[in-house]
Amino acid sequence: MIIGLISDTHGLVRPEVFQALAGVDLILHAGDVGPTDVLTELSAIAPVRAVYGNTDSPGRTDLVETIDEMFEQVRVVVTHGHQIVGLNPPRLVGAFPKADVIVYGHTHQQIIVRAARRIVINPGAAGARRFKLQPCVGKLFIDKRTVDAQIIPLFAEEHEENVDEIEEGG
Repeated sequence: MIIGLISDTHGLVRPEVFQALAGVDLILHAGDVGPTDVLTELSAIAPVRAVYGNTDSPGRTDLVETIDEMFEQVRVVVTHGHQIVGLNPPRLVGAFPKADVIVYGHTHQQIIVRAARRIVINPGAAGARRFKLQPCVGKLFIDKRTVDAQIIPLFAEEHEENVDEIEEGG
């Protein structure tokens, strides 16, 4: 099973997302989705499940607080993470001690941490570029009890406009 991971779209589904997540069985969105049409666009790739982020409107029926589900023999938890003070991988492991994989967003910083037979992954922000971080998505590869993760940059950094330079020069 291959699960696409995306977070912090903030209303923007980049065209590169379709190629990066092509062929996945499911997409898990780790919050700060933006308008509902983001999930509709992503569903053209695969079925989508999503959690609330701190910028998402309350009361939406298409978002849940947390996803906690078994995929094959791997327990995956998805949270945006904004609820955890001092958000970092050790605190996430403490908050979800039974999870084999913890997927989160909020920080916009892509990271994979493998420790104590667990994987903690933030696929990075896929939406508008912020904090000079490369827009990315991720994938989880699950085969029975074995799991691996990958971060996928959405384009080469040198091909993107440097918005900060344009703003400073203008």
